[in-house]
Amino acid sequence: MSAAGGGGTAERADIGVIGGSGFYSFLDRVTEITVDTPYGQPSDSVLLGEIAGRRVAFVPRHGRGHHLPPHRINYRANLWALRSLGVRQVVGPCAVGGLRPEYGPGTLLVPDQLVDRTKGRPQSFFDGARRADGQQPNVVHVSFADPYCPTGRATALAAARAHDWQAVDGGTMCVVEGPRFSTRAESRWHAAQGWSVVGMTGHPEAVLARELELCYTSLALVTDLDAGAEAGEGVSHAEVLDVFAANIDRLREVLFDLVARLPERRDCACGAALEGQDPGIALP
Repeated sequence: MSAAGGGGTAERADIGVIGGSGFYSFLDRVTEITVDTPYGQPSDSVLLGEIAGRRVAFVPRHGRGHHLPPHRINYRANLWALRSLGVRQVVGPCAVGGLRPEYGPGTLLVPDQLVDRTKGRPQSFFDGARRADGQQPNVVHVSFADPYCPTGRATALAAARAHDWQAVDGGTMCVVEGPRFSTRAESRWHAAQGWSVVGMTGHPEAVLARELELCYTSLALVTDLDAGAEAGEGVSHAEVLDVFAANIDRLREVLFDLVARLPERRDCACGAALEGQDPGIALP
């Protein structure tokens, strides 16, 4: 099934999740659709289904089969596709490295700040560049002092507590380009800045959500202590996958409970990010 901008009610959702196959494999009444966007194709088809009576759209961030490295993900297409399907609240679970000894593998952190250390990723819909469809957006500057939705953060923390997981309330996620892991020197520098965790996909996902007036909440699962924060051989991909697999059931329970708890009507400022500005293009 295909949708250029979201079709009937069967092709609509309220909540979007950008994550891996471990999250959408337990959806009820799943429909798979392709969504065309002015920014190209999303990472993969979008899967629509239900969790606790809520319509949810899942996008596999790295594509099914994990064939997209962090720097090649089409973040703009992913977020545009979700909004075109009616999504207004997005949850982005991700794997991260801990930058503090107390944030060891298995820690769940709900960040409240972000530092961008990526290179060259398109990170705005409003860059003034004419699109392939002929439309030209204006240059727009959104407020990003607080990158994450306060309502989504509070809801995520409550969902974690309900499942006896004492998630860390707040902290700074440092986002690097990848796909390589940090050197020890880089990791020690990140930690010395007071940052909490380091990942590869949290930006520009968060700012693109803000530009589309979407609520965005990150669930950061620590899979390892980053290279500079531990002795030995440093981080390995196998280690990351093993820890994530060991926690996927627990994380999925929290995620599904979070989806069920998110408010049906938003009362945060995320939906007014473009207020007083002319984006020059129609949002879906």
